[in-house]
Amino acid sequence: MMRELPFDQVRTLLAVIDEGTFEAAANVLHVTPSAVSQRVKALEQHTGRVLLIRSKPVRPTPSGEIVVGFARRVALLERETRSALGMSGSAEPTRMSIAVNSDSLATWFLAALGRVPEEWRLCYELRREDQDHTAALLRDGLVMAAVTSSPDAVAGCSARLLGHMRYVPVAQPRFAERELGRGTSADPVDLMAEALMVCFDRRDDIQDAFVRGLRPGRRANPRRHSVPTSEGFVDAVVAGMGWGMVPLVQAAPLLESGRLVNLVPGHATDIPLYWQQWKLDSPALAAVARAVAAEAAEALSDPQES
Repeated sequence: MMRELPFDQVRTLLAVIDEGTFEAAANVLHVTPSAVSQRVKALEQHTGRVLLIRSKPVRPTPSGEIVVGFARRVALLERETRSALGMSGSAEPTRMSIAVNSDSLATWFLAALGRVPEEWRLCYELRREDQDHTAALLRDGLVMAAVTSSPDAVAGCSARLLGHMRYVPVAQPRFAERELGRGTSADPVDLMAEALMVCFDRRDDIQDAFVRGLRPGRRANPRRHSVPTSEGFVDAVVAGMGWGMVPLVQAAPLLESGRLVNLVPGHATDIPLYWQQWKLDSPALAAVARAVAAEAAEALSDPQES
């Protein structure tokens, strides 16, 4: 016989994950921490699985991730159903968790959310992550949708191409003259491979990939600065700390003003961005998806048109 999941226990597990501790979840649910602990233990006994790693903050186990994903789907549908029926409590805003890469967050994504009609009363919980890794948050049930570089839809999700974010190799003019031999006959790519560069973090491979693309087998200088914010990354390049691949939307005004120079004109890196979301009949989620697609159509590039 199929055993149903007690939703009060499922909702409690979700609160613990979202709030990070049993005590914080108890405050949100207006119960005691002991009651929260008992509900989670009962759900673990019911499923026959350990669902939480009792760390600070708590983390879901692989089995817990499955239950959390289920809980988010049901919670969203419940709020939308209550709102459609005009039930008491339906005025509460719907919280929508979305994973988005730093460069999109710093350039076009907030404008996309600004397109969502206010009547949806959405509250966004944005999780910043590299575009190569946002899909993992979707897979773990920690977010409802994600901007990702992966065209392969996560199980239970749909994926659509938004466009491409174009990156160009740039540097401060004085840095380019001093370190890259700009204005001489020296090969700029070979010089770039030896020069100090700026990267986002240790997982950022776009600079290395650009050098490899023009000089197969060549790796960029391992001596590099890590600046883990989109705005800080651009500021570091403008300050002459090194060269870097900067989104064209951020680089364009700096190139026009002469604060940056394009090191290899005619060459760029286009990163495809996809919108992945749960396959869920949610009008609110559909409204966000439409807004994101509309803004991306204006903000992102199409390499076929270049």
